[in-house]
Amino acid sequence: MTMDVLAYGDLENGDKFKYWTKTVSVSQYGGVIIVQEPLNVGHVFQLMNEFNMKKAEARVVSSRKVKDGQLQAAFEFVKDGDGFWSMVFPPAGAKPLRRSVARQAMG
Repeated sequence: MTMDVLAYGDLENGDKFKYWTKTVSVSQYGGVIIVQEPLNVGHVFQLMNEFNMKKAEARVVSSRKVKDGQLQAAFEFVKDGDGFWSMVFPPAGAKPLRRSVARQAMG
């Protein structure tokens, strides 16, 4: 799921960063975002959800460069992650709901 978020915080060298970016995926516990510069595993930064203006603290758990040269960082919420996405996530192991498809009458 793609959502617009503001990522901001301090870099390892002490410089500050702040930019709008998009998520690649989201979960109840964090997500994956596109980053403009590499963030090391363990790096803590802030996120703000553009949709609901909620803020949360996050920690990088992995980062990688993908095929198109884009940098992505997977993160987990450190605090204030409850309700950050304004979504309800199904419990682990839940099966998807079955949908009935209307059939057209042949005639």
